[in-house]
Amino acid sequence: MEEYRVRVTKNFHIAIPAPIRDKLGLRAGDSLIVRLEGDRIIVEKPKGDVTALRIRLGQRVDWRLVEEAVAEAAERTTD
Repeated sequence: MEEYRVRVTKNFHIAIPAPIRDKLGLRAGDSLIVRLEGDRIIVEKPKGDVTALRIRLGQRVDWRLVEEAVAEAAERTTD
């Protein structure tokens, strides 16, 4: 396991070290998931990020389809 020490800025920002960014293929503007587990802060790359994949493949994201899929999923969970 690789470990790096980073500083928290006055705006509560941290920098992700370059070796980690490179291994995960992170780019500026990518979204990450941050959660608290006990006294640990976990930062993860989302699994199955369709938007990022489509952007990297040069495909446009049709947000109407995304909204429809979210609505359908919400209906399934309330049934």
